[in-house]
Amino acid sequence: MTTARGRFITLEGGEGTGKSTQVRRLCAALEIRGIAQTMTREPGGSPGAEDIRRLLVDGEPGRWTPLAETLLLFAARSDHIAHTIEPALAAGRWVVCDRFTDSTYAYQGMARGLARETIRRIEAVAVGKFTPDLTLILDLPTDQGLARAAARGPAESRFEKFDNGFHESLRQAFLDIARRHPERCVVIDASGSAEEVAGRVWAAVAARFRIT
Repeated sequence: MTTARGRFITLEGGEGTGKSTQVRRLCAALEIRGIAQTMTREPGGSPGAEDIRRLLVDGEPGRWTPLAETLLLFAARSDHIAHTIEPALAAGRWVVCDRFTDSTYAYQGMARGLARETIRRIEAVAVGKFTPDLTLILDLPTDQGLARAAARGPAESRFEKFDNGFHESLRQAFLDIARRHPERCVVIDASGSAEEVAGRVWAAVAARFRIT
């Protein structure tokens, strides 16, 4: 008997929107319902990709050009898909990932100015047509997100050092992605408590995959 392929769910959003918390809560909700799941993140998620992550998240804002960042991200993503995501999906596990390709279009593309077509061509080579089954975009006013990010401490804070204009561009970029891909993306109001947001996340997942 062939094992049914798992589902691939990504959570996206700007700094401080609570993605990591909601990834954990979503995995817990799936676990309660007997759905095997793998929790992962980008950049990272596989040994090789985690090595690249350290290059990307530390240092000053101008450490890398947008193009250099994009090449590093897709190198990490290719490794992540090959060694973590694809094997889990093939085994029937659901994969819940903190960030994926949409973040590259938002951060390095719209917010940092790299042409969409340049990213698309790199994506075509590195990952092909591999896309999530569902993307949840956590949306929060920029000032609230930055305040949350500041409160959690200085770890991996390179992108938080960019100015407010960058972060507002980032928010608008994610909302634009949701408009461009309504068949895949759902915007989630990330304001309120973690429990309230988790309820909105689960409602979107249950509706998409018809889980009771």
